[in-house]
Amino acid sequence: MMRAFTALLIAIAMSVAALSVAVDEKPLADPAKEAMARDLMKELRCVVCQNQSIEDSNADIARDLRQIVRERIAMGDTPDNVKAYLVDRYGDYVLLEPPFKKSTYFLWGSPFIFLGLVLYMVLRSRKAPVVPKPLSADEQAELEKILGKREEDK
Repeated sequence: MMRAFTALLIAIAMSVAALSVAVDEKPLADPAKEAMARDLMKELRCVVCQNQSIEDSNADIARDLRQIVRERIAMGDTPDNVKAYLVDRYGDYVLLEPPFKKSTYFLWGSPFIFLGLVLYMVLRSRKAPVVPKPLSADEQAELEKILGKREEDK
């Protein structure tokens, strides 16, 4: 009984500790700046989640990124400056729509490469079937001999 009570107290203490660690996200006081920050959050990718914006993500890093966006917008940075700051820290991956430049050519071209490979495979599989060459006279005689034996065996 004492062990169960101790385990319950430990579980409650850990739950309270976990809740107290969570950062309370407060929107910016200026509604225009908050709207600007929210629009920017829709364009930034959570670096943990797959193809999810930081506005939609519940990951801890997304919460931190939302806080950074709000802080920088509150300081007077433009959305482009905030994007540049985050790209310097996390690379182009942090953008939901990465720019078209040398380092992202493969990223942008890979769907077309994949489509080309699929078309090549489909067209390659549609080739005319190979027609075997006709039997020589000796081969035809041998075939008739074999087939004749089978008919006699029946």
